[in-house]
Amino acid sequence: MKLRLSESLTVLLRALRLPAFTRHHEELAGKAEKAGLGFTDYLHQLAELELDERRARRIERLLKQSGLPADKTLATLDLPRLPATVRRQVSPLAEGGFVDKAENLLAFGLPGRGKTHTVCAIGHELVQRGYRVLFVPTHRLVQQLLIAKRDLALEAKLRWLDRFDAVILDDIGYVQQDREEMEVLFTFLAERYERRSVIITSNLVFSQWDRIFKDPLTTACAIDRLVHHATILELTGTSYRTEVAKQRSKTKKS
Repeated sequence: MKLRLSESLTVLLRALRLPAFTRHHEELAGKAEKAGLGFTDYLHQLAELELDERRARRIERLLKQSGLPADKTLATLDLPRLPATVRRQVSPLAEGGFVDKAENLLAFGLPGRGKTHTVCAIGHELVQRGYRVLFVPTHRLVQQLLIAKRDLALEAKLRWLDRFDAVILDDIGYVQQDREEMEVLFTFLAERYERRSVIITSNLVFSQWDRIFKDPLTTACAIDRLVHHATILELTGTSYRTEVAKQRSKTKKS
């Protein structure tokens, strides 16, 4: 009779889509009985397991959707190499307050200074806190938006992007748009203004952004929207890639 009840309970829990309950209810029931725990304590432990597993599955799903490079995390970020002002900002930014307020994060610096790794590390931490994050090279997003516009699906694409709390546009400075490309990028930035966060890396300072948007007025409007509510990280120092290359050269010679 006890076995039949257990089997019946398992079927019911599966029907209710409670996988943690299904896997652990018998084991915890035995432990609760031995420890003299009441029904409330027993159910509380099962509920905690269910919530923990749901959260883990959600984080796994968000991480997969994010497109974030798996190796660019906070654990692998060489914090001592970053400027002191940037080091102090990483942890507060990783908590996600700026995303809650739909503010932006802009990282500037020459190639090899750690811009992408820094914002990706923050992105990984945001995902761990349950935020929806999307990492995409700017040139790829621009091409996706152009295709959507050609197919009369630009609004649908923008709605899809709006699902993400933060979109990381990597290497915006490398994109040399023609007018149509510039227009879809500006449309994307304007749509997110004061509604969703944008995280951008660029090797070009603002005074050089006319290379991206061509038209001075559009350039000014884009910058105005981005910096209105934004944290700016300036990554200076030597190139990490150059240092690695020099170290490898020394190792080979020795």
